[in-house]
Amino acid sequence: MAFRLNRRTFTCTLLLGALGTMAGPVAAQDWPAKPVRMVVPFAPGGVTDLVSRIMAQGLSTELGQPVVVENRAGASGITGADIAAKADPDGYTIMMGNISTLAINAAVFAQLPYDPQKSFQAVSMVARQPLVVAVNPNVPANSLQELVELARRKPGELNFGSAGASLQLAVESLNQAADIRMTHVPYKGSGPAMTDLVAGHVQVVFDAFSSLYPFIKEGRMRGLAITSAERSALAPELPTLSELGFPNIEVMSWQGIVVPAGTPPAVVTRLNEAINKVLASPDTRQQLVARGVEASPSTPEEMAAFAAKEMQRWKDVARKAGIKPE
Repeated sequence: MAFRLNRRTFTCTLLLGALGTMAGPVAAQDWPAKPVRMVVPFAPGGVTDLVSRIMAQGLSTELGQPVVVENRAGASGITGADIAAKADPDGYTIMMGNISTLAINAAVFAQLPYDPQKSFQAVSMVARQPLVVAVNPNVPANSLQELVELARRKPGELNFGSAGASLQLAVESLNQAADIRMTHVPYKGSGPAMTDLVAGHVQVVFDAFSSLYPFIKEGRMRGLAITSAERSALAPELPTLSELGFPNIEVMSWQGIVVPAGTPPAVVTRLNEAINKVLASPDTRQQLVARGVEASPSTPEEMAAFAAKEMQRWKDVARKAGIKPE
């Protein structure tokens, strides 16, 4: 009797083990079975939020479940990134990371509650957009060359506003390349920085094309250059920094989707496929291009390598600029 009972127990154990082995793949195949949360570590209205909402709409259709944008702003994206990093790695929390949360924060903050590389699994790059160099119309500089000459005559007297470390380091790149010194004025958001530029409280800003170009078209700012490798079809009159003698300053703001480390590989693969399909859609591309944003899909491996390279690049810029991690 004891032998028969033990044999039955052994058989049940084998069955349970087999079911346990099947649970992972089955769960991944069934994903998503409920709404997916997309954490956006910035306030509504910025370019990362704009890209997130376009992607959430397309992914909702592609995945057959709502993808709900959740803005968790604060501390240069650190607050939201930490929330996403500590979420259950079940595929139901994804994050729209960007140049700040996945690269530059590691260059300017001595301690982060998350690791940009180890806390996340890269899924896919999503978008890129150039920055625009703009000045207040009263600044006596009608070209980037004239701005550089003015800064050389008046070292430290020109103020540049930036809403975050990524934009600050973009200007520091120009400071280093042109051997000039403009003084940094930090802002909590692009809106206040642009308001002060229009009012003349700061003289220079670097910011995303989608944020600045409407002001330039209205004549409230003067655009001097664009930071992409090639001119934008939406603003062909703006020369690139490379054309103007600064070939090593190509600065692109960028976004990419990540998930908490430990998310099942099959879920990562499914999500990557969905992102690439959404970005291949003519409707999605039209929405992005209309806002000066370029679709930039990738594999998970390509995104991870790109983010790591960007993080090292901006660490070098911060070190040369004398910016010590706080």
